[in-house]
Amino acid sequence: MSKSPNALKLFSPGRIAIAILIGLSVATYQVVDSFDIKAFEEVKWTWHSTFWIIVAVLMMAIRDLAYMYRIRVLTDYQINWRNSFDTIMLWEFASAITPSVVGGSAVAVYIVNKEGVKMGKSTAVVMTSAMLDELFYILMVPVIIFTVGYSNLFPVAMEKTIFGVTLGTAGIFIVGYLFIVFLTSVITYAIFFRPRGFKWILLQIFRLPFLRKWRISAAETGDEIMITSKELKGKPPKFWIKSFGATLASWTARYWVVNFIILAFIPLSDHLLIYGRQLVMWVIMLISPTPGGAGIAELAFSGFLRDFIPVGLIAALALLWRLISYYPYLFIGAFILPKWIKKTHSKD
Repeated sequence: MSKSPNALKLFSPGRIAIAILIGLSVATYQVVDSFDIKAFEEVKWTWHSTFWIIVAVLMMAIRDLAYMYRIRVLTDYQINWRNSFDTIMLWEFASAITPSVVGGSAVAVYIVNKEGVKMGKSTAVVMTSAMLDELFYILMVPVIIFTVGYSNLFPVAMEKTIFGVTLGTAGIFIVGYLFIVFLTSVITYAIFFRPRGFKWILLQIFRLPFLRKWRISAAETGDEIMITSKELKGKPPKFWIKSFGATLASWTARYWVVNFIILAFIPLSDHLLIYGRQLVMWVIMLISPTPGGAGIAELAFSGFLRDFIPVGLIAALALLWRLISYYPYLFIGAFILPKWIKKTHSKD
């Protein structure tokens, strides 16, 4: 896999252009459609605004630093700070140009491996990263519901049909959350208790006629679980405290970006409610078929946060949010990719 050209094909100029085009098209349409000259006239750009925008940008820097620290911990510090920057930027780059339902995990294994980490350990690093991210979400949702109230999290009247059942926003969220809990529980149990048994069950399931064509992929997943189990065996509590602490810092900083963008222009007190609604937004964005949630993210922002922002400003702030939290990964990734390829492939 480390020499596979398929991973590099993902980073094509066409994919980058599609992601940018979709996101900017939706954002431009929203800005034009909801433009309100009076709302813009009431906005005064002051030192207060500048300060909170800078804080929002700093939150993204903290997010990336936390991810860089986490990958250093998960690789037992095989990757130094400089190379961890390249790894995280390219990982985010891959996620930004692939649909949210696909993600950049497969490419992430390739990236970590090319930084000098053995393939088995690279697989374990990426799988553990995903497991920690899901664990953060599983634990944070009940905390937010208890703090701000369940009904306050769903301002958007959105519907989607799943297996013939039409669900509203709350229903989509519940189904998504329960699926994440189930999947994370199964994978965690498989990794830490029954890796071989999990692979055996997986292979039996994929012997069914209508699933048989995916049996090879199922076998590969089973192998990845066994490899991850072996790599994580005997890790001390300090390893998990550091890893989850970095995960908590990274996701919290990421969500606070929105709070500080709004605070730059509008007085705000419901910080936890905005934080909570972003948890719901995240589930909606997970089912996005577009690269990096492009277009869907902007629409979700406008729908879930419209209670806090004047209608005439919300599309502009959604665009500002994506300019801070999404587009930089496209440009940084595109910039460092050629140098990274030259650096890592010269070792082959």
